Amino acid sequence: MPVVRVGDAEVHITDTGTPPGRPDAPAVVFGHGLLFSGRMFEPQVAALRERYRCVAVDWRGQGQSPAVAGGPPAYDMDTLLGDLLGLLDQLGLDAVHYVGLSMGGFVGMRLAARHPDRVRTLTVLDSSAGPEDRRKALRYRLMARVYRLVGIAPLRRPVRRVMFGRTFLASARAAEVLRAWEDVLRHNDRAGTVAAIRGVTDRTAVAPELSRIAAPTLVVVGEEDVATPVAKARAVAAGIPGARLVVVEGAGHSSTIEAPEAVTGLLRDFLDAHPG
Repeated sequence: MPVVRVGDAEVHITDTGTPPGRPDAPAVVFGHGLLFSGRMFEPQVAALRERYRCVAVDWRGQGQSPAVAGGPPAYDMDTLLGDLLGLLDQLGLDAVHYVGLSMGGFVGMRLAARHPDRVRTLTVLDSSAGPEDRRKALRYRLMARVYRLVGIAPLRRPVRRVMFGRTFLASARAAEVLRAWEDVLRHNDRAGTVAAIRGVTDRTAVAPELSRIAAPTLVVVGEEDVATPVAKARAVAAGIPGARLVVVEGAGHSSTIEAPEAVTGLLRDFLDAHPG
């Protein structure tokens, strides 16, 4: 079932199914960050699929999920939350371990605060509970307009510096990863991507709802994250009762890709500690 119809959207997913011999294995659902897809969790899925059912979502208008009509209002965080709930219902998943990076974290915090019965644990990666900083929002909107008109080519350098940390960009791994990532952006539906960007830049704060989150929560942030810096992650962890904060050295905003071993280890240990 690679595509699930949810309301006005066709949502592409990667679903490993339940592991052999473990029909009651819990599910881990992954929500990706802006300008990516569920593939940004490939290292984590590969490590966890023998013990968990792993479902990676492509949000509407990104990855392999097609764009929908309606512009930015059709891509706001509450709408994505509705997509996620509809997807869980269609897959027959009651309560899941939810892992969200950046935009996926915006959705996950809303899920855990408003639908606590659907969340076993919450992992928030490189995300924020507040609105977008005004200066960053203006800059990202301008970049989105340029992308809509001419594509990713003139934006490669500034966007790279937002999405990845300096350590990764200087590494031998960077060239191959960046080529693949930029190739996806070149082939994405530009209108859908721009609407998704506006869904992020125009989002409302979820900070006032954090105290309602009851699920065990792990907050992870890359030390070099400039999109949602460490201070933003500290605020998330401080707002959620009992949340644990971990800063990953040498990683930027895309920590699952930049530091896959470190993030996978943290996630595996966290899930093992909260099997219920």
